[in-house]
Amino acid sequence: MPTVEKSVEINAPVSSVYNQWTQFEDFPHFMEGVTEVHQVDDTRLVWHANIAGQDESWEAEITEQIPEKRVAWRNRTGAINSGVVTFHHINDQTSRVMLQMDYEPSGFTESIGDALGFMTRRVEGDLERFKEFIENRPQETGAWRGQV
Repeated sequence: MPTVEKSVEINAPVSSVYNQWTQFEDFPHFMEGVTEVHQVDDTRLVWHANIAGQDESWEAEITEQIPEKRVAWRNRTGAINSGVVTFHHINDQTSRVMLQMDYEPSGFTESIGDALGFMTRRVEGDLERFKEFIENRPQETGAWRGQV
């Protein structure tokens, strides 16, 4: 199963970065191809995306969430993937977000895309767009500080 590991430094306090990341329904603003994320409850999310020209939907489960430290997930339906995002305090105004994701390409098209590095570039782009999203706001759009 392939793994993608990427990180980005963000000019914002770790508390703000974490708070924004927990606003899953805002993910379409910075995640390429994601058209909607609906948070069903504290641990379940329903995703809708356009992947390789096809509309896809799946359910993901938050398996661990520790405020300002980490959010881990796994898919319950759809393509197999799981991962963790960790949040690191660099200084009072700088944070690092690190993402590690394991995934199983499904079908010929996704396997070719994986071989060409599409997933790695997509994750890298999503993190860069998240950085821009939060750095260009006066404050985060919300927060969920619960623990799973």
